[in-house]
Amino acid sequence: MASATRSSLVLRALLLLAAAVAGALSDPTPLQDFCVADPQAAAPLACKPASAVVDDDFFSGAIASAASTANPFGVNSTRATVSTFPGLNTLGVSITRVDLAPGGLNPPHSHPRASELVMVLRGEVMVGFTSSANRLYSKVVRENELFVVPRGLQHFQLNTGAGDAVFVAMFDSQSPGVVTPTFAMFATKPAMPTEVLTKTFLMEEDEVSAMKSRFAGF
Repeated sequence: MASATRSSLVLRALLLLAAAVAGALSDPTPLQDFCVADPQAAAPLACKPASAVVDDDFFSGAIASAASTANPFGVNSTRATVSTFPGLNTLGVSITRVDLAPGGLNPPHSHPRASELVMVLRGEVMVGFTSSANRLYSKVVRENELFVVPRGLQHFQLNTGAGDAVFVAMFDSQSPGVVTPTFAMFATKPAMPTEVLTKTFLMEEDEVSAMKSRFAGF
């Protein structure tokens, strides 16, 4: 009898754990039709009163136009996330348009809160990501083709074609976040301790100072 009781408790514990994990990996079920973010509210991402919601809350022209790629990387990302598109609040989706000049690079970065589905609209783009085993997966993606990047993994996009390239990146989060290692190392405020950088990258102090100066404007 005691053995059966223990087995029952173990089973319940496993079921609770499975439910908790499932909840952590997916967005919760909405409790209303929509929750348009109210930029005037004191609480972040609070809902607008339904009576104040208008058609334009569900519309965005953010990614309709090309953006300048006149920077050292030859890239520009135009995001339509909840911070610029209030109607996305609680819906668990967002999208980014990325313009790449010839040879342009969207440097290695990660999205801690979302997987990314890339669709190339123009040109040819090499998309790649690295796994936790340091295995590189990459593919040259052409117009109307797709490539998916798993949640949280470092990835990049490189224009390998002769002309400009454009792709959209779709996310399963209204606010996927972005972490770019080069900026996170060399452009932090306050500055990352020099000793950390010299030991991490096996560099001399003057080399670290030079790297920090290159990223100072970002």
